Amino acid sequence: MALHTSTVGAHGKVAMEEDNCMRRIGENMIHLSAYQPQVDKEGHYCTDIPKAGNAILVIDLVDPELRDIPVGVKIIRGSNATEGEAITSLRPALYEDGVISTQNVLDQGKYLVLITAEGLPPLNYEYHLRVEMVNYANVFRATVGPAVGLLLATILIYKLLRSRRFKNWLVSRRAKPN
Repeated sequence: MALHTSTVGAHGKVAMEEDNCMRRIGENMIHLSAYQPQVDKEGHYCTDIPKAGNAILVIDLVDPELRDIPVGVKIIRGSNATEGEAITSLRPALYEDGVISTQNVLDQGKYLVLITAEGLPPLNYEYHLRVEMVNYANVFRATVGPAVGLLLATILIYKLLRSRRFKNWLVSRRAKPN
């Protein structure tokens, strides 16, 4: 039980299956964490990295089986593996401790992290990174609730002001002597 709670805490108190930094192929799972100590010493990112600059990418080979086969990592500038420029390429190697770490300077834009495990069949994991970019889907989700609330409040106030009962109440308030 103690091991389970520390694992959950390390993933932002989210179950591993619900963590968007987790990738699964069959029973094999890996986890990506990005850190920018110069921006936030305790910040942990996955696919949206807040600032361009130095970034530390840590890949956790969650399943012990992945630690017994060669794993390679390639970081590509752009969102397409065939058209992008490789900025980092780690040749396949055994990572017995289950941790692959690389440090890169990432400019603003999109990146693709390809992780290949040379098993039978080969396993290919992909992470699409966005560095210092506005995620319009999140902005939209954050503004829809307040916008709908404001719209409903406006409609209710309009209906109230147009109602006969409210008009009669206003007339009766003005007619009373102070």
